[in-house]
Amino acid sequence: MPLQTVETSRLYRQIAEQLRGLIAGGEFVAGTRLPAERDLARQLGVSRPSVREALIALEVEGWVEVRIGSGIYVQEARRRSGAIATRQAAASGADWGPLQVMQARELVEAEVAALAARHARKPQVAEMAAALERMREDVAANVEPREGDEAFHNAIAQACGNEVLADTVRSFWSARHGPVFERLGDYFETPASWTAAIGEHAAVLEAIRGRDAEGARRAMQQHLKKATGRYSASWKRANTP
Repeated sequence: MPLQTVETSRLYRQIAEQLRGLIAGGEFVAGTRLPAERDLARQLGVSRPSVREALIALEVEGWVEVRIGSGIYVQEARRRSGAIATRQAAASGADWGPLQVMQARELVEAEVAALAARHARKPQVAEMAAALERMREDVAANVEPREGDEAFHNAIAQACGNEVLADTVRSFWSARHGPVFERLGDYFETPASWTAAIGEHAAVLEAIRGRDAEGARRAMQQHLKKATGRYSASWKRANTP
């Protein structure tokens, strides 16, 4: 027998595959509400964030519907697109679980910010400030400031003086453009959340401009920790009956 290609699979995709199989097999019929996230996590022996990512993947594919304040319901078969979305994400390298990406960012980008505070040149600091101003302008115009957000973090990464770390930060943003991450963002990205993020970015910039490495590290950690909290809180509000 010839060797078969070995395919690695993210945990959330494995969970989604199990749930997809149960739905397809009639264990959960169209119109019924799925068990609560905490119950699914307990039965599967995994964390709630991993279940959350799997449910969002299934929503992207049309297998389930999130009803605000009610729960997650199985969709009619005609609305399903199979696993196309997550398979496309896997092919593009953007299939990391969003909450794991945020956890990694908190660790890596905090140190990147500290390095930037030590090494950033004036033109690089000006680039960060321009990205932040672009965010402010977009929010004032009721436009999601995602481009400015990405530009701000990438400018800090470029200023840290380490290309490996800069490439790592860029890979986080590549994952950010994946379908599961984009859908999760739909739950929490509001004018209020972006306004909060701008204030947090300003604290990071102030520390970098002041050559305060520890302050930059702390400000970036706090920003990304709060961003993760906004993701989780918004998902909980959306899915609590």
